[in-house]
Amino acid sequence: MTDQGVDCRELIAYLDRLLDSTNFSDYGPNGLQVQGKNRLQKLTTGVSACLELFERSTEIGAHAILVHHGLLWEGLPSEVTGVKYRRLEVLLRNEINLIAYHLPLDAHPEFGNNALGARGLGCSRLEPFAELEGRKIGFHGRLTESIDPDRLLDRCNSVFGVDPLAFLSGPDAIETIGMVSGGGSKALYDAIDLGLDVFITGEPNEWVMNVAREAEIHFVAAGHYRTEVLGVRALGEHLADRFGLEVQFIDIPNPI
Repeated sequence: MTDQGVDCRELIAYLDRLLDSTNFSDYGPNGLQVQGKNRLQKLTTGVSACLELFERSTEIGAHAILVHHGLLWEGLPSEVTGVKYRRLEVLLRNEINLIAYHLPLDAHPEFGNNALGARGLGCSRLEPFAELEGRKIGFHGRLTESIDPDRLLDRCNSVFGVDPLAFLSGPDAIETIGMVSGGGSKALYDAIDLGLDVFITGEPNEWVMNVAREAEIHFVAAGHYRTEVLGVRALGEHLADRFGLEVQFIDIPNPI
């Protein structure tokens, strides 16, 4: 990067390669979703595209915003009215680029939500699991030494910053953990098939309590938002080092 910043196209091309985004089938476009200034010096990161994130990014003079949950999703109204208009108006008026990476950021072995979460909990020897849209997006691994369920919850609080919802139906000595961040409850069945001791996701479904109990596995829901802070924040820090960008993570806590 020069004193004038990095070209937005160069940054997007780098991210596409790093995250292998073109090889993912996703629920919305990955990469540049809204075009702004060509040269970037200041970048903000956040979990989800929303008006508060856009306004706070404007206040600190950001040239681009990098998020995990973008503005454009399949199945949503295509009209630019109401909430969508107000969000886009802030971006366009201030020439701020909106960059989003969804499943590619869940699945990345270094900067992904699931790899970072599993490592933060103490897992090593990570392996991908839980296929979604043709790609494995979760990771499972083994602890260096077994822990009990209380210690597991302590670690979840430390890594994700929340006291999680937990159905503790698994073994007293926990050795293996699988994680699929966000709304990944369906991957509980993948964790059961692998014989894991614990499955961690963000949002629970109604049926998970009984399935976990009957399969004798610990189920932990640490919040959709909280389990997906790790990836976008780490990726922003990487871009700061790689391109010399000024990067700031903006936390907009969401209890879901």
